[in-house]
Amino acid sequence: MENRRTNSVSYGPWLVGLGAALWGTESAWRIPLNTLFDADVIVFWEHVLILFMFLPLLISRVTEISKIDVSTWVYLFFSGFAGSAVGTIFFTLALKYGNPTVVNVVLNIQPVISTMGAFLLFGDRLGPRFFLYAGIAVLAGIFVSVTHPTLIATSFERAGLNRGTGYALICALFWGFATVAGRGVMTGMSLRLASSLRIVVGLACMTLILLGYGKLHGATLWPATAQVHAAKAIVWLVLLASISGGIPLLVYFEGLRLTRASTAGYFEMMQTLAAVCITWGFFHATLEPHQVISGLMLIAAVAMVHRVQQKVEPRTG
Repeated sequence: MENRRTNSVSYGPWLVGLGAALWGTESAWRIPLNTLFDADVIVFWEHVLILFMFLPLLISRVTEISKIDVSTWVYLFFSGFAGSAVGTIFFTLALKYGNPTVVNVVLNIQPVISTMGAFLLFGDRLGPRFFLYAGIAVLAGIFVSVTHPTLIATSFERAGLNRGTGYALICALFWGFATVAGRGVMTGMSLRLASSLRIVVGLACMTLILLGYGKLHGATLWPATAQVHAAKAIVWLVLLASISGGIPLLVYFEGLRLTRASTAGYFEMMQTLAAVCITWGFFHATLEPHQVISGLMLIAAVAMVHRVQQKVEPRTG
């Protein structure tokens, strides 16, 4: 029994990594969809399609809903709002207005945010050198974002900082805390129910957002640009919702159930690795030499944060 529990803990983080890597493929569909729809509309359709795929899971677990306690509902609503809805909108905007490769590298800052969130919400201990390596990660993230670092003192705009970078940082903040909230969700309900209800909450949030901006009508939900390329739009949306949406969500939540929130964030960097392969390899969104070096420093700093955290976290199982 003890061996089985230990094996579960050992492969849990790798399931988080696999799910994150599949999420990383979304740039392949989200970037072309940005030319056809508004960012929030893309996220809305994404949730509609994923919920359609998850309906059998939701129906099979509907009797468990009455057993969910208040704290789990709070974690669920925050996870759905911050991670599934708002964070994804900012990620879509970041891809639209920034260098997609830079955006995906900057998101490596997310594990640092997850660790801080785990400290604040779950009382996870922070390693003695956490702030040192976290500071290095933040500085490296800044230099990854800057195209011309020598000009940063005179003008952020001339240095290459743009809206895309800002949106990416906001996205990392929302996704980082959503990771922690997701761990809270998994302690209070089953995988299938958690995955399904997160999409329900996300879709409800997206519906309210579109309603608030006056976009909940045909002319915005399926604009003329999408009508011209209807076949491509449908295929890209389906691929986004399945390969990069529903499937990784199930894999990710199963891994998250077996993984500490502060540890899960590091394996989520697999999302960035997969995304960079796509954005640089297929969309030719290249990086300057100093950005490559800064990106490697960022990854190394986050890896060191992971290492010092492992020394202070109690073993699971």
